[in-house]
Amino acid sequence: MLAKTLFGFEEILAKELRNLGASNVVEGVRSVSFEGDTGFMYKANLCLRTAIKIIKPIHSFPVRDEKDLYKKIYNMDWHEYLTADTTFSIDTTINSDNFTHSLYVSQKVKDAIVDKFRDVDGRRPSVDIKFPDIRLNIHIQKEHCNVSLDTSGRSLHQRGYRTATNIAPINEVLAAGLLLMSGWDGQCDFLDPMCGSGTFLTEAAMIACNIPANINRKEFAFEKWDDFDEELFEKIVDSSLNKTREFHFKITGYDKAPSAVRKATDNAENANLAEYITVERKNFFDTQKPTENHLHMVFNPPYGERLDIDMEEFYASIGDTLKQEYPGTDAWFITSNLQALKFVGLRPSRKIKVFNSHLESKLVKYVMYEGSKKAKYNK
Repeated sequence: MLAKTLFGFEEILAKELRNLGASNVVEGVRSVSFEGDTGFMYKANLCLRTAIKIIKPIHSFPVRDEKDLYKKIYNMDWHEYLTADTTFSIDTTINSDNFTHSLYVSQKVKDAIVDKFRDVDGRRPSVDIKFPDIRLNIHIQKEHCNVSLDTSGRSLHQRGYRTATNIAPINEVLAAGLLLMSGWDGQCDFLDPMCGSGTFLTEAAMIACNIPANINRKEFAFEKWDDFDEELFEKIVDSSLNKTREFHFKITGYDKAPSAVRKATDNAENANLAEYITVERKNFFDTQKPTENHLHMVFNPPYGERLDIDMEEFYASIGDTLKQEYPGTDAWFITSNLQALKFVGLRPSRKIKVFNSHLESKLVKYVMYEGSKKAKYNK
């Protein structure tokens, strides 16, 4: 199988897969290939935090042009996967000089499949883009075509708990990946000082309690397959929930907008995590560290893309607040405004290249020591 992910998350996803029990795990570009049985396919969809989709390859072949593509798709034994009563959809990605239009490739594949059924059965399956029984994935890389079944359906970042979002929400898979990159493991207090609709808060609570990432989803694509084993799936859900753990620290979110506080609170409740998450209406720049213990902070400040703010003043205030009010804190944040980082006035101990949607960004870490840094080293 192949798990798709975001740029830079391949190593984390490979580690997640190994921890779940996958074999032959191999990192690719924005993807990780692995092996596992049907039960593991169910478990991967349910539990992986940094996967966007799990696809199951069923056929691959060299392909020269559209006639060659049509012929080879037509010659496949589609009765193994579809009937004339099955609805299907096709998702195509291409990186090839011979094929330049993904919609055109999808159309050709569709034609080949329905023509095959019409010729053999006298009836043909229908396309349903929104709620298909089977989702097919076509990937053409140069002169090679891979045909796969999409086991997930809608992107796995759609966890099912987030009903309310803010003006610039962060993708759930991105949030989970950034938290794992930051080393968050639920062993101290956590703060998101600009929490918006609370995605970091909810993902942080699920990691801390070892709750399966997609436990709140309504459905996966594999549930519509003819060979879906509901009893096995229920066993895997129960087994995964038995591995949850208690969390003995606090997860807190601040936002100065009442609407954001309301949305973050609602989303925490939707995920059944309200007992672990506190959301308060506060302006980060007027706050102090809420605990005497070590604090882990991850947040997504405005980039100036969709929110109009004075970047120089805003990022300088982030640096000043961290320096003066947050000793004993590991502070991580993501930004695509690389110029604005200069105004923070602190030297980051780490910078990691990531993407937020199409925006090249940096995940940066600032270590705020107790007392002076010099005193820390002299202990």
